Amino acid sequence: MDAPAGANRGGGPENGRRDLLVRWMQWTAAAAAAVFLYPLLRFTGHRIPPKPRLVEVPAPLPLSGVHTGHDFLLFATPEGVTAVSRICTHLGCRINYQQDKQYIECPCHHSRFTPDGQRIAGPAEKNLPRYEVTRKEDGEGRVTAYVVHL
Repeated sequence: MDAPAGANRGGGPENGRRDLLVRWMQWTAAAAAAVFLYPLLRFTGHRIPPKPRLVEVPAPLPLSGVHTGHDFLLFATPEGVTAVSRICTHLGCRINYQQDKQYIECPCHHSRFTPDGQRIAGPAEKNLPRYEVTRKEDGEGRVTAYVVHL
């Protein structure tokens, strides 16, 4: 019995070359698509970093040495000036400085922090973020303001 025409599809050298050519074209098309799509996909995740917000606090600070801003607490001590975030690292509540107890406390879940932002107790697991503070001075070297970089 003779096989019908075209039944011998599996083993001829023409089909082997054709399959190789088809696979080579598929891989080339996939590589070209990856080369062209990679920059596009990378661009979709691009974010412009926000500019730092500068808050100027006029000097001198109150006798307590603490200034409470909306987003930060500014502490002036003989060792230097520090600023920490007022947002608790536990659930994002706004925290307050307890002057009589000399620590920062979250009113929601009672996490406690030192004035430097170090965690003391409570459910918060991270320290408070610290902000950079620069001093503005007049021509005579007296501090006229503190600039907090948020």
